[in-house]
Amino acid sequence: MAAAITFACLLGLSLLAGKGLGPLLTESVDNELAAAVASASTAVSAGQRPQAPPGVTVRVLDTVGDPVDGQSSPGLSAHVVHDLKAGDRVETDGARWRGAVVSAPDGSQRLVAAYAGRVGFTSAVRSGSFWLLMTALLGALVATLTTWLVVRSALRPVARMGRTLHALPSGERLPLPEAHDELRALAAEFNALLSRQEEANDRLRRFTGDAAHELRSPVASIRVQAEVAVANPDPELSQETLADILTEAERLSALLDGLLSLARSDAGELPPAEPVELVSEARAALNRLPQGSPDARLSGVTGQVWAWATHAEVELVLNNLLRNACRYAEGQIVVSVLARPSTVRLVVDDDGPGIPPEHRERVFDRFYRVSGDRARASGGTGLGLAMVAEAVRRRGGQVQAGESPEGGARFQVTWRAGR
Repeated sequence: MAAAITFACLLGLSLLAGKGLGPLLTESVDNELAAAVASASTAVSAGQRPQAPPGVTVRVLDTVGDPVDGQSSPGLSAHVVHDLKAGDRVETDGARWRGAVVSAPDGSQRLVAAYAGRVGFTSAVRSGSFWLLMTALLGALVATLTTWLVVRSALRPVARMGRTLHALPSGERLPLPEAHDELRALAAEFNALLSRQEEANDRLRRFTGDAAHELRSPVASIRVQAEVAVANPDPELSQETLADILTEAERLSALLDGLLSLARSDAGELPPAEPVELVSEARAALNRLPQGSPDARLSGVTGQVWAWATHAEVELVLNNLLRNACRYAEGQIVVSVLARPSTVRLVVDDDGPGIPPEHRERVFDRFYRVSGDRARASGGTGLGLAMVAEAVRRRGGQVQAGESPEGGARFQVTWRAGR
């Protein structure tokens, strides 16, 4: 491609130069003739014999074109003589003429004319055009070879880097060149890409292992309880077993829903955001709490508060935070919605055992459970808070865990303001 572009450019330039070669030579001849006429006119005006430069012939004629210099007639037509007296450039068969009228010392008018032959002019133009084309072809070949050598030399370190990358063991990184150039930047980008890839693989392995472990427990429990129900036809025992199987099936269904939601999030599925009114969504979520849940109320709300998210995301966040609070609260849950100029906050407080400070960052990890009193109260899948964090963070928000005024857990979600 580079060779074709170079050859096309040089070919165009050579054709352009070839077309301009003929006019250039003609202009050069005209300039020499004009200089010869000027010099000869000065000599004739002074009564001297004019001297012609090499390659140029000077004639002295009268105003009708007859010679007065003792030489034979140049054979010029009246039209040509008229043009020469006017100072025009004239071309006859095989010659180029220039002329000027001057006064001799005796007062007579003389026509000083100079001409130069054009023998070989066409051949010279053709030869010049040909050699220009040859030069263009040779220049294109030289440019192609030079480009190939330069590019090959420049890409040799990249090829070495590719071979090193292909044979790179797991966990290793490319060595960075000493020179701070584009090659070092490329190696650094490759190392960053390898780090991100390994982190993603590690997360996938942990997620797969944790998911398999979590799925094994309810499936095994359902199987054991079904075997007990089959082996013992007692109606009362069967009814109890069916109730336990239903509980485990609901847990398994919630676990699968959570895994599906996180898988969609990992795949990058992000529906367009819109303004969502948090106060009405919070009231609806509180009304969805089942019978027997701790006392839950909405606090700190004045008017409407809009968040930039989707209804499904806000519903997921509220449902999981309230379900988490119901699981651990001893008797009270408080939901607050607070508005700021550019952000809105959703705060869920409970009066349960709380979350120790060393666990407050990791509770949003998938399948992570807190040890201690809060763990003993747990019956969840370990995915609810992870789904909350994922739904909030992918909208540019933040989610934090802390301590509530009642000594329990506080979860604070921050979104961008929707209006």
